[in-house]
Amino acid sequence: MEDVLEVYERPYDAARPVVCLDEAAKQILSQVREPWPVQPGHPERFDNEYERHGTCALFMLFEPLAAWRQVQVKECRTQLEYAQVIRFLCDEKYPEAQVIVLVQDNLNTHGVWSLYQAFAPHEAQRLAQRIEWHYTPKHGSWLNMAEIELSVLARQCL
Repeated sequence: MEDVLEVYERPYDAARPVVCLDEAAKQILSQVREPWPVQPGHPERFDNEYERHGTCALFMLFEPLAAWRQVQVKECRTQLEYAQVIRFLCDEKYPEAQVIVLVQDNLNTHGVWSLYQAFAPHEAQRLAQRIEWHYTPKHGSWLNMAEIELSVLARQCL
């Protein structure tokens, strides 16, 4: 826990951005019936019946000190999708950064091993060397600010 808290105390440094990463699975649903429109004294109402269209994975990327966040939607949350998110951080979002300080939980796909499953060894090593890895403790994922952002997204938007 102290490791993650120490990371959060660091001052802003564009050459070493602190980025939090987390993901959540979401069902893709549609309404079977049209909602009842707003009427005086009654808000818009929805039937509880829905049609399920599968699931997707939301990858939340959050840089707290820059107030930047982005959600990437993927079909699932495998090592390949995780590795693609890491490559996005390294090559598209922070190509000029010396190192990306990454805070994440201990999910089985969250690590350098996923890069080696997804990419050729030289590419995986190149990406791995751009990341400074920090993990929240077991049962302490609430320390990951990206998890808080996912909660806000779920409550206010989804």
